[in-house]
Amino acid sequence: MARSRLTPEREAELYAAVLDLLREVGYDALTMDAIAARTRSSKATLYRQWGSKPELVAHAMRHNKPIKLVDVDTGSLRGDFHAVMAHTDDCQMEKDSALMRGLFHAVHDSPDLLQALRELLIEPELNGLAEILQRAVDRGEVAADNPALKYVTHMLVGAIVARQLIEDRSPDRDFLTSYFDAVILPALGV
Repeated sequence: MARSRLTPEREAELYAAVLDLLREVGYDALTMDAIAARTRSSKATLYRQWGSKPELVAHAMRHNKPIKLVDVDTGSLRGDFHAVMAHTDDCQMEKDSALMRGLFHAVHDSPDLLQALRELLIEPELNGLAEILQRAVDRGEVAADNPALKYVTHMLVGAIVARQLIEDRSPDRDFLTSYFDAVILPALGV
């Protein structure tokens, strides 16, 4: 897909509008017509640039990420996670959590959305986390045969989901940092 026609500023503006609309109406009611109207674009331009609604939504979600996990390397696992948390904003995290809950419902009816989210959002995050964990193993912080290594993602996702279910609160920096220090690091033997 050719993206060269849009400036980075215009692309960021368009992604922000897509996410705003998504929060307002939800994925199922989101249309390329509505996106075109909100962003003062033509539908043809949107389809030419992104190909489909799922691709556009996934790109907008990816663009919204404050930091790429693969780029974080402070020299320690605790430092890496704290660096990731330092780049997060509690207000944005709350909005993103609500958005992701809505998208998780939508993926059941839209395999194209699930595929786009996996390719552009989920897999890069999983790969980045795997790289952070591998560096911790390489440094000797975590034993290579530690059985908790393969469950770190599950623990993090579980913490995010459980906070909403148990406390009716979105996860925030303090909660996730405390959870990481109290649950994940000890499970990894750090």
